[in-house]
Amino acid sequence: MNQPVKVSVQGLYKIFGDTPESMLEPVYQGMSKADLMAEHNHVLGLNDINVDMREGEITVIMGLSGSGKSTLIRHLNRLIEPTAGKILLDGEDILQFDAEHILDVRRRRMSMVFQKFALFPHRTVAENAALAMDVRGEPTKAQHKEAEKWLNRLGLEGFGDSYPYQLSGGMQQRVGIARALCAHSEVMLMDEAFSALDPIIRSQMQDLLLELQRELHKTIIFITHDLDEALKLADHLVILNDGAIVQQGEPQKILLKPAGAYIEQFVADINRARVLRTRTIMQPLEGAVPDGAIAVDWDDNLESVIGLVNGDTTQHFVVERDGTPQGTFNMHDIMVALVPQGEMPTAAQ
Repeated sequence: MNQPVKVSVQGLYKIFGDTPESMLEPVYQGMSKADLMAEHNHVLGLNDINVDMREGEITVIMGLSGSGKSTLIRHLNRLIEPTAGKILLDGEDILQFDAEHILDVRRRRMSMVFQKFALFPHRTVAENAALAMDVRGEPTKAQHKEAEKWLNRLGLEGFGDSYPYQLSGGMQQRVGIARALCAHSEVMLMDEAFSALDPIIRSQMQDLLLELQRELHKTIIFITHDLDEALKLADHLVILNDGAIVQQGEPQKILLKPAGAYIEQFVADINRARVLRTRTIMQPLEGAVPDGAIAVDWDDNLESVIGLVNGDTTQHFVVERDGTPQGTFNMHDIMVALVPQGEMPTAAQ
């Protein structure tokens, strides 16, 4: 069952320039980003963005540099004002909120984790973590207790009295996440939160985020330019190009059914066996489980499944969720899934 929509972006446009509102009509009529710049010296940052972000899920917004992903996330808490459109938080259009109301949204309902950590150098690690609580005027004792709780949970036990300069980049980013968690916000915005980290630390932070998400079920909106990261984290993936959505949906389905050449190129070099899950290729269970079928979890990737058969291409599998059979597939289904659509051989070949 789908979770309720927490954040809904509807018909969102952002045009940068001297008279952005006057440029809406040509954009509505289909003028491209390049033509708008060439003819009117205005930049089309976002072009008719429509996306629902569901409660308790990770929505990943990805694209190359200049695609509009960071512009989009900054609209969600109105760090940037749109040219047209709606942004609904629990059904309320935050574009109609006054300054006091939007400030309350930033303090209590939406926290943000930045790429560059954005820690205050004159505050201790614990004071940085408890920043939102401090701004809200909550008791100092409660701030310290909550900061200690999340710092410990994030592997920073004993560092509360340290200062940011005494921590590595990965540790500083953990403080940024602790700050977001201490805020007890309903929505976490993460703008390229791990892109400044070394690859190994970055992978560890991704694993940590997924571990926390299984426990906390936050609504997380995560920006990245890295497809591997997007496929690893996303429940719902939104791919942007030139300020417009090219494709969105469940990542597995995007990988199996890319919408056009741009997405095909995007996913061409992905290790499909490592990304695709058994639940994506299974057929619904009809009747009895095949004799000798190997039980696999519906979240297992195909790489781990292939490793179970020692080259036996006749093997069948039953997909289980919490111990209950959900569907079946065989080695032929795996082979079909591992070949991109455009590369499937024809009978003549």
